[in-house]
Amino acid sequence: MRRSTLLMCALLTIATSGCKQINEQVQKVKDKIAAARQRTKPVQPAPVTPQAAPAQDVAATPPPKPARQAPEVPLPARDVPYESPDTGTIAPGMAERDVYSLWGPPIAVRRQGDMTYLYYRNGCEYTCGTADVVFLQNGQVVDAVLRWPGHGYSGQSSSPFATPPHGPARQGGDTLTVTSPATP
Repeated sequence: MRRSTLLMCALLTIATSGCKQINEQVQKVKDKIAAARQRTKPVQPAPVTPQAAPAQDVAATPPPKPARQAPEVPLPARDVPYESPDTGTIAPGMAERDVYSLWGPPIAVRRQGDMTYLYYRNGCEYTCGTADVVFLQNGQVVDAVLRWPGHGYSGQSSSPFATPPHGPARQGGDTLTVTSPATP
């Protein structure tokens, strides 16, 4: 900005700083910002009319409900060995209660529509990137992603154990060859 523009802005600010209407508007904006940040409640302006507003029964209005949040499942920073007496093999079509009877309660349960996801510890949550997961649709087992040897699934898993890469390993990664188009 040029000096003349800055000077005009400064003069305008000084000239309007004592203006009552501008100060009221600035205070309203500050109150709304503070309310949005939940620092303070917005200030209610005093009634202009000489009649007093009827008193509201504060006890009659319920407090606002807090937002629902999914329960926190702590993400491990390293793998912790997992041992459990709850072992066994689940099968497609088993009910949720049957899975609980074999493996005990899960560490987390998520439900969305007709799908239910049961999460169980496996001892490699950090390196595997996930806990053991049992997928249920309409209350019956349809899939499982398992890494702990004590958990078994007799159906075909959508995520079997990793297989080694095919063919010899290439040093240096892939190479890109660019050919120029033939000129006529």
